[in-house]
Amino acid sequence: MKRKMIIAAMAFGLPAAAQTDTTVLQGVTVQGYAQQRDLSTVPGAVSVIREQDLQRIAPGSLVPALNAAPGVRMEERSPGSYRLNIRGSSLRSPFGVRNVKMYYNGLPFTDPGGNTYLNQFSPVIFSSLEVLKGPGSSLYGAGTGGVLLGDRRFGPENSFSAGYTAGSFGSHQAVVSADFGSTKFRQQAMASWQEAGGYRDRTYMRRYVAGWGGRWEASERSVLEAHLLAGDLYYETPGGLTLAQFLANPKQARPAAGAFPSAAGAHAAIYQQTLWGGLKWAYRWNEHWEHAVGVYGAWSGLRNPSIRNYEQRNEPHAGARTVVTWKQGPWRVLAGAEAQTGNFRTRVSANKNGEAGMLQTDDRIRNGLLSLFAQSELVLGGGWVFTAGLSMNGANTTIRRVSETPVFRFSTQYDKEWAPRLAILKQFNAWASVYAVVSKGFSPPAVAELLPSTSVINTDLQAEKGWNYEAGARGGNSRFRYDVSLFRFQLKDAIVQRRDASGADYFVNAGATVQQGAEVALAYQPLDVLGLRGGWTFHHFRYDEFSQAGKSFNGNRLPGTPQHALTASADVRISPAFSLFATWLYNDDIFMNDANTDKSAAFHLLGLKAEYKLKGRGWDGRLFAGGENLLNQTYSLGNDINAAAGRYYNAAPGRSFYAGFAVKLSGWKTPASKYQPMFR
Repeated sequence: MKRKMIIAAMAFGLPAAAQTDTTVLQGVTVQGYAQQRDLSTVPGAVSVIREQDLQRIAPGSLVPALNAAPGVRMEERSPGSYRLNIRGSSLRSPFGVRNVKMYYNGLPFTDPGGNTYLNQFSPVIFSSLEVLKGPGSSLYGAGTGGVLLGDRRFGPENSFSAGYTAGSFGSHQAVVSADFGSTKFRQQAMASWQEAGGYRDRTYMRRYVAGWGGRWEASERSVLEAHLLAGDLYYETPGGLTLAQFLANPKQARPAAGAFPSAAGAHAAIYQQTLWGGLKWAYRWNEHWEHAVGVYGAWSGLRNPSIRNYEQRNEPHAGARTVVTWKQGPWRVLAGAEAQTGNFRTRVSANKNGEAGMLQTDDRIRNGLLSLFAQSELVLGGGWVFTAGLSMNGANTTIRRVSETPVFRFSTQYDKEWAPRLAILKQFNAWASVYAVVSKGFSPPAVAELLPSTSVINTDLQAEKGWNYEAGARGGNSRFRYDVSLFRFQLKDAIVQRRDASGADYFVNAGATVQQGAEVALAYQPLDVLGLRGGWTFHHFRYDEFSQAGKSFNGNRLPGTPQHALTASADVRISPAFSLFATWLYNDDIFMNDANTDKSAAFHLLGLKAEYKLKGRGWDGRLFAGGENLLNQTYSLGNDINAAAGRYYNAAPGRSFYAGFAVKLSGWKTPASKYQPMFR
């Protein structure tokens, strides 16, 4: 039994050597594509980030943990300003996350306008994150980059946890969480406060996040869950630098240029609040039929004084998802629907010393998404798994510019998109499972792309769509695991970001791209006290057909994505109480523009963390300290690609250190639930 559990842990890249007792490790069931099986039998490219992965790095940021997954690149232009790139999808993500669909506890978190405010989360909110790489439209609707599934699970025991971390550049974080209740009614609550002075000028950030969840098991057949999340975020935006400015003083904020003020003079910043609540119910009718349904409602408010103007957004939205599942012998068939609707308002005014001045535009935006989907799965003897899925998707957006007389009205209704997915897997033995996938993805322009910060409504922007062809293999034993995927994604009408002289973003369809590559993850445990992991990403991304203003970019590399990325980590257990964690990341150079005339230099990042565990009667704790970017590399993380005047660079922090503690008070264990229906 111990041997099997170590194998399960290493299959997900988790170092069993870093645990004080490997026998407590459990195999992780992958929820992606509604398959709910061990990763070794899932036909698709999936990376899983668990609490253990977050504990081996500096607290307060998801960036290092996600960047350890092959094919995934998370960027932070300044504290609180995130992008998530899955196989090149950050081509269109100057702010927030686009082209990647996110779910929180099984319900949509991405709004119907196509934007995901990932910066409203604190890492304490998650028990696990699954990254589905490549189009997931057959089951999750719009999105060609991938799907992000975030969960906060209910603990089996009554407990209270608290922690505090302080570090370089005025960083502080305090977190508290609790699990409590009875066997039938479990509750959880968590809160986080985070503050950072920032490495650059004008990069102060503070974030408050609070969440609550409740789970009521009415019977062995019926479960009801509720979740609430609230976030309040403020961060300053320093703006992009030219190469000369970046080399002269990477800590500076954007200076004044011509008619445009400096970032400090404009009081450039983001004020953002989010409320999200969801309710879901799962019922097992009998051994063959299950039904799950969920609804959510959300609101986001945003104020953004920028160098160009002062933007205010009010974005309420709601949605629902329902799935019916039938199981009989080797067959598993599901069918369902997902719908979202939003009623947004965006006002753009002149920026008068950080306050809203004369109104420039006032837009009312209604948007909607509808996805109908079905999936059939057949599991046969001999290790064969067949999956076939299909969705029909519709999207519509209407923008009314009420600041003009007569009112200007623009409507777009994208053609009904059919998105199939066919997958096959053959497991030969523990050493080898191979799979192949053919899938189609689509993604309509986000509201922020139809109405970017230039305030000019883009009436020509079209949805992007493409076919993905993939093959992979994974397997291993108790000491060694591997996971390899090869893919070729042909995308039509790719949406690409550009920036004007003021730094305002706008978007164009870039014709056709070919995005192909390889992603490799390895885990090796030569000793019981030593765990090693490694990863390699090779992305050969090229424009296939793209010309603009008489210039042809055919054959050029896509900007914003490194061709090679390498990761390595070593976890060493010195004693049952003391462990060391080392992490190394290498990123190849990155082109900054479509013409491939400018690029950022390659960089290496080294991080170390030491942890000492304490244990008493009814409590346990951790003391930890570490350092990031110990090689003190000067590099840009979160480049403004295709920026006018070459203002591409947003300097990341130099060498930094941190220290902190975490303590957990435990109560009594409650009996395990007899039925754990999952909503996906």
